[in-house]
Amino acid sequence: MLDMPVSIKKSRSDFIAEQLEEAVINGRVPAGSRLDEASIAQQFGVSRTPVREALHILCGRGLAEREPYKGVVVTQISAERIGEMFEAMAELEATCGRLASHRMTMSERAELESLHSQMNVLAEEGDNDGYNDLNTRFHNLLFQGCHNSDLIAAALTLRLKLAPFRKFQLKDKGRIKQSCREHQQIVDAILDQDAKTAESALRRHLVSAAQEVLLKRQRQEDDAVAKNMA
Repeated sequence: MLDMPVSIKKSRSDFIAEQLEEAVINGRVPAGSRLDEASIAQQFGVSRTPVREALHILCGRGLAEREPYKGVVVTQISAERIGEMFEAMAELEATCGRLASHRMTMSERAELESLHSQMNVLAEEGDNDGYNDLNTRFHNLLFQGCHNSDLIAAALTLRLKLAPFRKFQLKDKGRIKQSCREHQQIVDAILDQDAKTAESALRRHLVSAAQEVLLKRQRQEDDAVAKNMA
């Protein structure tokens, strides 16, 4: 796990959760590992309260679970499970995009275009964290733009579970630029009120993200095996 100072822009619990999520996803904290509150609190120089809140976040996203007599333990997340979550997210976002293409207000469309322009700048600057923050706003705006409360709730719930994986694949500058190109297709379709193109563009966008996550994960697993054999 990482020993880093707490960001002043985020709550301690959110910061700790992000560090733990990254450590779990990239394999530095393997499945089955116990996440001890006291040890983590000492590592980050905080009380147990924000650590307890951070572990609650991890459990909510399916990266860890509470087991009797053990406490919080890192779960085993298979490639198949990740693929299933991205598949479901792709269908939800595609549906939201199809509806949003006709239901978005003028101000929502303007905000979507503005966010995309800002993200292009961040991509060129290599600001991964800034890009990820606006990326969340971009997709949430698409959810809100469908103006269907049940779809919005379902999309937001699943997006929270996928958030660490989506952030993981946006660590690479090349992937961020690819994401921008895919976003351009989505924005164009929304502005043109082209429901079919918006739907297919969002579905392809999520499939592309899933492929990147799974390929990156496989590379890390291969590197770990090679390192152990050396």
